[in-house]
Amino acid sequence: MIDNFALGLTHALLLLAAWRLLSRPDLADDAAPRTPRRGWFGKDA
Repeated sequence: MIDNFALGLTHALLLLAAWRLLSRPDLADDAAPRTPRRGWFGKDA
């Protein structure tokens, strides 16, 4: 049971990271304005 949970959790985290990277507006547009860097919990970096 714990093995299935660990596999599911890691795959879900990988899918979340890929989804966030692919949903960036500046992914394929070199002329897109750079978004300001945000720190942890939305604080300015």
